[in-house]
Amino acid sequence: MGASGSNPPSAETAKAVRPSGKKPFYRSLWGQVLVAVAVAVVFGYLKPHSAVAMKPLGDAFIRLISMIITLVIFCTVVTGIASMQDMKKVGRVGGKALLYFEVVSTLALLIGLVVGNVMHTGAAFNVNPATLDSKAVAGYADAAKSASVTDFIMHIIPTTVVDAFAKGDILQVVLVSILFGFAMSAMGSRCKPLLEVIESLTRAVFGVINIVMRFAPIGAFGAMAFTIGAYGIASLGPLVKLVATFWITCILFVLIVMGGIAWAASFNIIKFLLYIKEEIILTLATSSSEPALPTLMEKLEQLGCSKALVGLVVPTGYTFNTDGSSLYMTLAALFVAEATGIHLTLGQQLVLFGVAVLTSKGASGVQGAAFIALVATLRVIPTIPVAGMALILGIDRFMSMFRATVNMLGNGVATLVVARWEHELDPALLRRNLSSPEAWRKQVVIAAEVPGAPE
Repeated sequence: MGASGSNPPSAETAKAVRPSGKKPFYRSLWGQVLVAVAVAVVFGYLKPHSAVAMKPLGDAFIRLISMIITLVIFCTVVTGIASMQDMKKVGRVGGKALLYFEVVSTLALLIGLVVGNVMHTGAAFNVNPATLDSKAVAGYADAAKSASVTDFIMHIIPTTVVDAFAKGDILQVVLVSILFGFAMSAMGSRCKPLLEVIESLTRAVFGVINIVMRFAPIGAFGAMAFTIGAYGIASLGPLVKLVATFWITCILFVLIVMGGIAWAASFNIIKFLLYIKEEIILTLATSSSEPALPTLMEKLEQLGCSKALVGLVVPTGYTFNTDGSSLYMTLAALFVAEATGIHLTLGQQLVLFGVAVLTSKGASGVQGAAFIALVATLRVIPTIPVAGMALILGIDRFMSMFRATVNMLGNGVATLVVARWEHELDPALLRRNLSSPEAWRKQVVIAAEVPGAPE
């Protein structure tokens, strides 16, 4: 796809997205996933022991997506950069994206801190830290010790090229892909045969994704059934105020903060949410943003963002642009302090905030990253018992549903904003595509099938 939002996609891309009219609710992916989630909630409530046994279904689906993500990123970034004429644009896009990530995620940390001070979600607990099971969070505490900024920076560089793909580390794959893209671009026409091979591989990879996504309802059912069966709605009882506060904060952050950013970038946040409704439902159901990454990238390209920009901003944002995790960290930190009877001064809260700015990035890419980052943050304030994290460990799955979803949404919005800064997207065309994506796809197919149509 070209850099300009006004240019139609290539014929091959167009033919890959053939419309068949508006599908009935039960035949659409988002409808099937939504039904699967609803059935899973009922099943988990009525048959909790059987529901817990459904966990492998969700895990298997996430692994199916994870196994292909690194190839998606590599192919997208390499072909995008290698096709670019202006190499300065790559550095400019990366710089703008990182600046955006830092500003918005820091704002999210600040909002979480303010909400925690206003709502006092842990004030009624008065828990004695000595009675808590510190062993429950011991593993997270050990992981937090190595979550320093220096370790994080060194972690970006893989031991070998193959190691980056073998581990499935997104940021390492992005680094390798950028280097390959720059090298192929510098070699010019000599690398054209290799570029054509990678472009063909890209089409094959997205073909695999289309096959895997057919199992999304089964994966969503397994993940949600396990969550309800293992933890149960009743487990939210004592902590319902914390969970409800976090959920509402996430929703308002999306509608007000991201909505304001979207308005400044000339598009409507509600229409964007409807445009990626499949990815939202899937992320909520699996409590993971990874399954949504390939299709999110594809949809952003369909809106007019260049392949190189999408390939740079979205994968990098999965590490640096963790808005949902940032909201969670400061809000949960204040909850633990209040629940264990610790009063934090303004100075201590500012220290907590400053440390969270760093630890929210330092633990990225690790299993349970947000929880580990929070443990690492609490270690800086010795008066707050890390064992207090055991209070929210049992309901963390319910928190992670919204954490992951806000993280994913933040990366989608960030990509559109950076694309607007780069003048890749025409505002009127973007709004039109968001309002009627099916009509856009029909225009693409017509353009692809007319002889001599521009690519």
